Amino acid sequence: MNIFGLKYFGIFFLIISFFSFFNIIYSYYFNLLNNLSSYIFTFLISLIIGLFLFLFNKYKYEKINLFERIIIVLIGYLILPAIISLPYLFNINSLGLINCYFEAISGFTSTGFTIFNDLNQLDQTLILWRSSSQWIGGLYFLFSILLLIDVFDENLKRSLTNYISLNSSEIFKQIFKIIVIYLSMTILIFFMLKLVNIRSYEAYNYSLTIISSGGFLPNSNFDTTFATDISKIVLSISMLFPFFSLFFIFNLIFFKKKNINYLSEDINILIYLLIVIVLSFIFFNYNNNFLNVLVSISSSVSNIGISFEQVPKNLFFVFLILVILGGSFFSTSSGLRVIKVLTLIKFSLNNLLSHSKPNQIYSNKLSLNKISASINDINKYFFAIIIFIFSLFIITILLTVSNLDFEVSFKLGILTIMNTVNSEMYNLAKLDFYNFNMFSKISLIIFMIIGRIELLTVIILLKKFLFKN
Repeated sequence: MNIFGLKYFGIFFLIISFFSFFNIIYSYYFNLLNNLSSYIFTFLISLIIGLFLFLFNKYKYEKINLFERIIIVLIGYLILPAIISLPYLFNINSLGLINCYFEAISGFTSTGFTIFNDLNQLDQTLILWRSSSQWIGGLYFLFSILLLIDVFDENLKRSLTNYISLNSSEIFKQIFKIIVIYLSMTILIFFMLKLVNIRSYEAYNYSLTIISSGGFLPNSNFDTTFATDISKIVLSISMLFPFFSLFFIFNLIFFKKKNINYLSEDINILIYLLIVIVLSFIFFNYNNNFLNVLVSISSSVSNIGISFEQVPKNLFFVFLILVILGGSFFSTSSGLRVIKVLTLIKFSLNNLLSHSKPNQIYSNKLSLNKISASINDINKYFFAIIIFIFSLFIITILLTVSNLDFEVSFKLGILTIMNTVNSEMYNLAKLDFYNFNMFSKISLIIFMIIGRIELLTVIILLKKFLFKN
């Protein structure tokens, strides 16, 4: 592996060491010393490895191709959760290695599945660690988009930068910008939650969960924490931060007319979101619980997945569709991405119309986007959907043969690939992951990782290994 890959991993080992150090300080300050040794060990291990990798200069930088970048991202999703799993392993001996790794993968991929049935019995420092793992994973996902940017089409690249392909210096420049914006938005969400009288400890955990599009909760009192109408509205707004592009607010502040394409995707998905909310208000506003539905909508489109217990159970299919569509290109949400689906639908309609009216010319661009999608881009969108369907079929079969009900396996498969936590609005809140057999847990681990890398990269990997010529 060249110097870029080493420094890339070194950054995240150092970030893990920082959060380990924060847990050490928290443990001393609140006299929660039972699990202190595990955080000290994790801090030392991650710090030593991080400094070694970041300062290691034996190899010179070499340009890495797309396949090598995919491998770097994939390796990170395997080794970084191994370090994150150490506090679980040392603090709760009865969990076992596979359960600890499952919990770490679930946090790092911002999925939110948990083996802990009673959160109130967990040490506060362990809750902080779970939330921190999501924040680190969300940041890693944003960085991985930079490495895999050549997988995406030209229009989506321009929502990030004027560069069509990023060199190492431009990548590190964008990485610094991402860290600043990501951290700033986390702090903003924290203060938004404090404004509605959420305790600092809970507001901190929720801010880490929300910005990373994760699903871990700091306690089992979600409904009572957000009991007031104003708190539900603030929660809904905050959960839209990972739905839009990370650079949306940044681009609004530094907006220039010539850079309208930077905003086009977010404006389109804003229109899509408003249509969903209006239709939901018209058709699903019964029993005076629309704010609960609004929270579920925001949670689903951003692939967070958390919801209140009092939410219409007959809307689970609608919420699953919102989960599948996902959010913006450069956001921490998963999904197929709204713009890709809309572009593919328009392309299909244009082809049908061109056969009925062959003398007409139809554009494949969306109304707010000046650049039309090329055939290569359309093919990428199409293959991404095919890979999603194929992945869903495989994970559903694997879970079904593991003695899960087919409907449960199908819905859980969608949530796994889209890195969305199981909750009441999908009728899956009662799943006991701790008692899942090892085959099911390994299957979920694999597909949580598949869901976090761009689905099109699966094709590239298959092509590299199966079609070497």
